[in-house]
Amino acid sequence: MAKKIVVAALLMALVVWSTPANSSVASWYGPGFHGRLTANGERFNQWALTAAHKTLPFGTLVRVTHGRKSVVVRINDRGPFIKGRTIDLSRGAATKIGCLGVCSVKIEVLGKKWRP
Repeated sequence: MAKKIVVAALLMALVVWSTPANSSVASWYGPGFHGRLTANGERFNQWALTAAHKTLPFGTLVRVTHGRKSVVVRINDRGPFIKGRTIDLSRGAATKIGCLGVCSVKIEVLGKKWRP
């Protein structure tokens, strides 16, 4: 019994250590929300370079990298509301990095966009 617990603990540790610490899960949204109001009050444009995040302040600029492609997006909405996902990209942003589905990405916060 003790051997099984040790083996299970070692396997769990291996999975945790092999997953990059800066890895996140991204998805995209677009057609059903195009033209509707986002959480910050602006109209959603599925082709704009924007994204939804649960906690980052509105206006935050984020670099999202998938493989060798990256895109800078502005946070203007809240979500994703599916367990395990970190960021929802607009269709335009997802298209730029080839992530039209659910994919592993690296997220880098760049700062806040200045708005008058």
